[in-house]
Amino acid sequence: MSALTTIGFDADDTLWQNEQFFRMTEKRFAEMLADHGDHEHIAARLLEAERRNLALYGFGIKGFTLSMIETAVEITGGEVSGSIIGEILAAGREMLGHPIEPLPHARETVEKLAGSYHLVLITKGDLFDQERKLAQSGMGDLFDAVEIVSDKSAATYARIFSRHGRGPQNSMMVGNSLKSDVVPAIEAGGWGIHVPHELTWAVEHAEAPVAAPRFRQIADLGELPSLVETIAKAG
Repeated sequence: MSALTTIGFDADDTLWQNEQFFRMTEKRFAEMLADHGDHEHIAARLLEAERRNLALYGFGIKGFTLSMIETAVEITGGEVSGSIIGEILAAGREMLGHPIEPLPHARETVEKLAGSYHLVLITKGDLFDQERKLAQSGMGDLFDAVEIVSDKSAATYARIFSRHGRGPQNSMMVGNSLKSDVVPAIEAGGWGIHVPHELTWAVEHAEAPVAAPRFRQIADLGELPSLVETIAKAG
């Protein structure tokens, strides 16, 4: 077993709330277009647009806002009003300005591990928005490095953990998304620690790699320091 030296943390819905603001805005969007379908129908059309647009817009609020506009045009047959477009843009701006809400045990856990391990924040999404959230969280100084990436894959983790550590075999990734945080980190040769969040975007769903020797799941971040200690001793 290789010694654990580097720990990567996801940001959205791992260190602070994120998906709940998308769900709230989705509900508001469905209400704007209530004359053209029920919430479930409109949400499904929006998700279709988001999936189509990921390769063009990437992850984050700005792409979500553009997908809402595209969906509104499609659902209304091109007759969406200027006032509705204005409401959609306003909703997107509100999301970009929403205060950070740290998740339980986030700061205390990062503080406990800082200094003993090389900590790297690994998040995907819009550069400006992720930088804003990290600054507002007050946790920026606790990380040795920050990587804002367009997507997360095994190659992404292999590159980051080689740059900021001794390679993925000596590293761990902690996050709420099985698809983005856990599975590709394990595929790269590292540990994948799943911290479930009550809300997970449909695009991030994946099967838990329960048979993988380096997969672990914890109820919340408060359990992470003891798990890290156990893994470190075993290594």
